[in-house]
Amino acid sequence: MSSQLSERAKQLIPKARIVSFNRWQKSHSDEVLQIFQQADDQGRYLTDEDLAQIKALGTEQSSAVEKARFLRDNADLIVNYAREQVLATYPKITELGGGLYPPERAEACWRDFWHFLRCITYGIAGNSPQFTSLEGLKNMELLYEELQVPLDAMICGLENLKIYSLQQFKPEQQQELTPYFDHLISHLKDFHINPIS
Repeated sequence: MSSQLSERAKQLIPKARIVSFNRWQKSHSDEVLQIFQQADDQGRYLTDEDLAQIKALGTEQSSAVEKARFLRDNADLIVNYAREQVLATYPKITELGGGLYPPERAEACWRDFWHFLRCITYGIAGNSPQFTSLEGLKNMELLYEELQVPLDAMICGLENLKIYSLQQFKPEQQQELTPYFDHLISHLKDFHINPIS
């Protein structure tokens, strides 16, 4: 697929990093910030070791860390559910002429769901619903525009990541976790409402 990418898309991909920990500097130690930053730099979920360190260094991180761990451990199930809902809502999207055709486009979309959930788990583990980078999101919007990503399908997928994830928790925990998902959903919806010209 990389050979099909335009030069503009290739330039935007490394800039479309949607997480930023800048706003956490007053509430988190440098050691904790480094753990999050390293995981994001490597494009991976927080490991058990990372989570143990965050828990040890933070005073009120324990239950948040466990929620992030649970979502990480169930990431494949959650992403599969979101994918199934997108395919049910847009049955022709992966067919010739559909927004997620050829198969490489669909795979990239499902991969984005995995990364969306990864970013959300950072916010949860850090007890901070404000986990996004406005600059990264702007670049992601430009990238999605360049690649003609079907935004309705991406929003549908993200909303279903939220639905399935929250179903795994008790009602009071669902209330705690909702803002993390809504934060990213609202940003993606802004792509739709205010496209960058």
